[in-house]
Amino acid sequence: MSGQFDFRGGNRNGLTRSPLGSSQNGKSSLDLDGSRATLDRSDTSLLKPPKGYNTFSDSELTLDRSHDVSMDLSHDVSRDLSHDVSRDLSHDVSRDLSHDMSRDLSHDFSRDLSYEHLDRSAESHVAGTESEATLVADADDADDVEGELVYSASEQSLAFTNSSLAYTVSEVELVTGWLEGKTPLGLASSRSTQGEVDEAPPPSSVSQKLAFAEDENKERGNWSGKMDFVLSMLGYAVGLGNIWRFPYLCYRNGGGAFLLPYLLMLVLVGIPLFYLEVSLGQFCSKGAAKCWDFAPMFKGVGVAMIVCSTLISIYYNVIIAWAQFYFFASFTNQVPWSDCDNPDWNTKDCSLNWPVVDCEDGVKMLNGTCYHDKQLQGIWNTSMFEKVTGRKRVSPSEEYWTYNVLSLSSGLFAQGSPRWHLTLSLFLAWIVTFLCLIRGIKTTGKVVYFTALFPYVVLIILFFRGVTLGEGVREGISFYIKPRFEKLGSAKVWRDAANQIFYSLGPCWGGIITLSSYNRFHNNALRDTLIVGFGNSLTSLFGGFVIFSYLGYMASKLNVDVDGVVKDGPGLAFIVYPEAVTHLPAPPFWAIAFFFMLILLGLDSQFTTVETVLTGIMDEWPQHRKRKTLIILAICVCLFLVGLPLVTEGGAYLVNLMDTYAGSWSLMLIGLTETLAIAYVYGCDRFFQDMALMYGTQPHIWWKICWMALSPLLIAFILVFAIVDYSPATYGSYTYTAAGEALGWLMVLASALWIPMCALYKLAKEEEGKTFLQRVRLQTLPNKYWGPALVKHRKLVDYVQDFVLDPEGDKKKVAYVNQAFAYSTITLSDRVSMCTREKSMTSMSFDGDMMFTSKVSLETAV
Repeated sequence: MSGQFDFRGGNRNGLTRSPLGSSQNGKSSLDLDGSRATLDRSDTSLLKPPKGYNTFSDSELTLDRSHDVSMDLSHDVSRDLSHDVSRDLSHDVSRDLSHDMSRDLSHDFSRDLSYEHLDRSAESHVAGTESEATLVADADDADDVEGELVYSASEQSLAFTNSSLAYTVSEVELVTGWLEGKTPLGLASSRSTQGEVDEAPPPSSVSQKLAFAEDENKERGNWSGKMDFVLSMLGYAVGLGNIWRFPYLCYRNGGGAFLLPYLLMLVLVGIPLFYLEVSLGQFCSKGAAKCWDFAPMFKGVGVAMIVCSTLISIYYNVIIAWAQFYFFASFTNQVPWSDCDNPDWNTKDCSLNWPVVDCEDGVKMLNGTCYHDKQLQGIWNTSMFEKVTGRKRVSPSEEYWTYNVLSLSSGLFAQGSPRWHLTLSLFLAWIVTFLCLIRGIKTTGKVVYFTALFPYVVLIILFFRGVTLGEGVREGISFYIKPRFEKLGSAKVWRDAANQIFYSLGPCWGGIITLSSYNRFHNNALRDTLIVGFGNSLTSLFGGFVIFSYLGYMASKLNVDVDGVVKDGPGLAFIVYPEAVTHLPAPPFWAIAFFFMLILLGLDSQFTTVETVLTGIMDEWPQHRKRKTLIILAICVCLFLVGLPLVTEGGAYLVNLMDTYAGSWSLMLIGLTETLAIAYVYGCDRFFQDMALMYGTQPHIWWKICWMALSPLLIAFILVFAIVDYSPATYGSYTYTAAGEALGWLMVLASALWIPMCALYKLAKEEEGKTFLQRVRLQTLPNKYWGPALVKHRKLVDYVQDFVLDPEGDKKKVAYVNQAFAYSTITLSDRVSMCTREKSMTSMSFDGDMMFTSKVSLETAV
């Protein structure tokens, strides 16, 4: 009894196979001149199918080019290619498919295939890769065959072996080859030539100059040039924290003495983690969510990184929106925060209404004020004035920021309504983000040439202008760098140094893994790591000189000490510096230059943060890569809507809360787990072998010492101390309530909880282990998908036993490809599985946007 099948499918090219030799046997024959080819399945030259599947017995497969094709998959699916189809294997070949489809490809093609006499006593294991179909069989007396051939990674199954010519051809290759007038020998020869082209370069070629003319990874893409990656990483690392956060921490924690813990944390934690993540992403060419195949149980670390990046991108774009508002507000003859004559936001406490005077010719009042001829001259004693009157002088720039830009409410839960000007600025910030990400790394890799380098031009201009201001500059810079070594005895100083490394350099956010996943396999990651790591720290130091030169000048103008004008976080960028530019010639020019620099610094980091989220989605569901533009649009729209509460009257409290919790606690926990997973679960020795495969040289032992001991110990110490020394967050004089604290910890749990949740899910889904410890062991071993993304690089892995060269091969098995149609059929390996289990199931096939399912039963299976 025989079964018939009718399949429709589109041809997919690019397959590579290595010819296999076989024993000399003359029973297999192929007549190219006739219209019939016969494969004797009792021949012992055929490959033995995998164990556990039944085989053909004394049956014959006949390919007849003069009859109809009919293959019935079940009662639900029936496809009939009617009419007579003929094939002429001479130079002119024609195809004619009647009904709805006809094609004229300069030659007329016509196809007719029929399978006859499939013996009921045999069941075949049929498997194939994309655009090929394969039938592998063995006689019932297969035990008499000497030896057993094993399928290679690039040849899951083969249809026909010519033992006399020592080459192997798949069934579809025979069919398509005959239509094109090719012989099986010619097919094997062309495959062999193609295989030589696709072979991976030998390790000795690692030191050769990389060619960037085309992408190495066609599916994901690569950076277009060496500097694209370096500048993208530099732009990602150098952000707003370098300008407003580092100078204040340096001042608060001992001035120049703070450089000691900062540089130690950079060398022992920051750069080692940075190098680890660059090497991890570059080796597997996957983003933060999919790079955990070396220990699937830790996939939650990658998910936590993506959630962290999502939360950070929400409030980071709000800060960019603030800078954009100031940027556009500066295009006037006089900056709007330069005086106290604006009733919309100025109050009676505006500092220009209460100038500081010596009161030598006036009367000094007991409340700290000075009068001359019954006219108020100013304040001769600021502290007395504040103590007696309970009032505090407020600079025009602070009132502009508090009452006009933010319209700040009384607390976190007094949100109010969105500020329309900030809403428009936020909308513009997300439009810029969308436009720069729409073309992927090809666009951002070029944008960063401007956004990463131009801020240095502005910073240098501001530096030379600042140091030439004269009065007060020396005192400001001295205040910044003067060491106070007694501060080093406080553990808080060391915690601030570590937090600044995580915040500024960017490990554990997922962005480093994401950007490095687009590197070429043999890129020199150590060079890039050192450039970005030390470049980021030098930028922070240089930015401190710029900021404190202006602060010293401003303090001298206001007749106060430098510490009287220093503020933390947004206050330094949106209060102190705007106030400083009002004392410069042409204030609008310097304000425009400064805020434009802030916008560019923020955009670089924002691009990478959103790209981390996007890459995580694309790697998890690669079938949606065609809809990348729509996905980017959806991400930007959703995050814009979620960010609207941050531009309300109470939005500044929420921004500070997210920065305090989402941007610090979670990062340290992720960093500790990540380091332990690679150093002890996957193993430093194995990771060193992976790195040597990429870089051509063995990494230095220093990195193993850092990853196995120094880095995790320091992170653990900082994390424990931060918990012991915990105090409620504050924003200026406002202290967050218990409800506000709870909201902050929910942000921490929103990312950190994914680590144990994913681990428990993986253990619950593990079916092979009988005990809990066995399941843990299985889930901490690399799966078959771990390793380089490209087969040519996987071939270089010679230090792992039974390493899978083509893990994606199983996903590409198709049963039969009909050139006349544009979609593929279900896999025949699924049908064999159905026969073995003696039940029916539903199989699915994808090609582009088209999908169909078919119910396959035992009666119609092979």
